[in-house]
Amino acid sequence: MKIYLINGSNRKKYNTAQLLDATAEGITDELEKQDKEAELEIINLYNLNYTGCKSCLHCKKIDGKYYGTCPIKDDLNKLLPKLWNSDAIIFGSPIYFGNVTGQMRSFLERLIFPKYVYGGETLANPKPTAFIYNMNVTEEYSNQMYADSIYNSVEGYIEYAFGKPYSLKSYDTYQFNDYSLYKHGFNVEAKEKQKKEQFPKDLEEAYNIGTQIVRDIFGK
Repeated sequence: MKIYLINGSNRKKYNTAQLLDATAEGITDELEKQDKEAELEIINLYNLNYTGCKSCLHCKKIDGKYYGTCPIKDDLNKLLPKLWNSDAIIFGSPIYFGNVTGQMRSFLERLIFPKYVYGGETLANPKPTAFIYNMNVTEEYSNQMYADSIYNSVEGYIEYAFGKPYSLKSYDTYQFNDYSLYKHGFNVEAKEKQKKEQFPKDLEEAYNIGTQIVRDIFGK
């Protein structure tokens, strides 16, 4: 039994990492509650050396050596099969320039495209998944600008490959330890209130996603 948590942020102790840690805690507690065992592994994408899809199309060649897999020899080469054969995957990424990070986007290309069949069903095994986002913008702005361009797109491909993911969006998150050191146009008081009052609720929701992932794996 193996569950992977994928961190698409370079900040290994900040918002994305904290939300994934809360999810991992929910997984661990639910496993203990059900007297089950599973191995958890957090993958920090910024620690890996890899590219996005190169459109070589070897993964589409019927009866080819790499059909349904990826031939690119980099740090994802041995990792991808582990993820395809895993029991659950939880993705986490901040929003940069109106999308998930470049590292996460390239990773998703390599993870999903080999299992994508043009006009057909996925080659991937279904599994519980979740995608956790955090961003500097408000919920209102996010719903207006990101719903179609990010969430529906990213989650649509994940749903095609593995099944419909759980989704958590943490809005207006705190970016700097000291906002006075940086030029910005943020309402710092509002940011501080969000961090104090809302972010703990987001962590709780992330925890609950972890517990639900385990229940989905074991059917209860």
